[in-house]
Amino acid sequence: MVSWGHRYLTVRPDEFRIDYTINPYMDPAVPPDPVRSAEQWQAMVSTLRDVGAEVEELAPPADCPDMVYAMNLGQAWIRDDERHVLMSHMRFSQRRAETPAAAQWFADHGFTVHWLAGEEPRRVGGELGQWGPADLSAPCFESGDAFWFSGRLIVAYGPRTDHAALERISEVMGVDVLGVHTTHPAMFHLDLSFCPLTETAALVCPGAFDDKTGKDLWKHVPDPIEVSVDQALAFAANAVVVGDTVVGVGLDPTLVRQIEQRGLRIRTVDVDQFHLSGGSVRCLTNPLDIVLS
Repeated sequence: MVSWGHRYLTVRPDEFRIDYTINPYMDPAVPPDPVRSAEQWQAMVSTLRDVGAEVEELAPPADCPDMVYAMNLGQAWIRDDERHVLMSHMRFSQRRAETPAAAQWFADHGFTVHWLAGEEPRRVGGELGQWGPADLSAPCFESGDAFWFSGRLIVAYGPRTDHAALERISEVMGVDVLGVHTTHPAMFHLDLSFCPLTETAALVCPGAFDDKTGKDLWKHVPDPIEVSVDQALAFAANAVVVGDTVVGVGLDPTLVRQIEQRGLRIRTVDVDQFHLSGGSVRCLTNPLDIVLS
């Protein structure tokens, strides 16, 4: 088991739709069904609560169709009983309205809010996603690229997070950062290729990374379970762990057997409407209970 993962922030799917294309999965001509999306999201939340997680629900603004992917909003942590969050600076302008809205929720719930550029971004004009000037000076960082595991914060850079952000993340959070270079375009966030399962075991898709940093990540995991590219593209690694239970989409028998050998159970949910936009269970949840020393 991992020590965290018992409290999550989620964003209700009230505004979820596909208005644009910013990853290989998205096609505005193939929209999600709003009724099925709502049912699947609620069933996922109910499952998380059933296995022992506390789940917070945030209502999104109307101009944030991708905000349902709560994992990307910011990296939250607790140190000395004080709550903190480093807000994401999204790669694409279509998503940049999400973080100020999420920052208000974090502030209202007792988190000290940090920004990569040192101050909160400001809207320029009335257009969606136009923020500056401080926000425009910051390197991009999306928290779906960051996981706390085995004493280090693992941060993937490439499609969504800039390598230049790693030093600033380390400085703000006061942690050692292991950078890994994502090169597979369909695994644009680390949460599509890496999933902590216990304090020593994790799902890892080596095919997501360049050779050198992929080997560095593999060495950092004492007990890795290899996920193939095909398995990762079916969202096998985009799961969450609550205590001894892995909540995710349908895994093939080989991965199920290996996960169960680590003393974990599997609870399967159906979130295929969210797969249309490139996300699954982990993308839809953001852990709030990571404690750093």
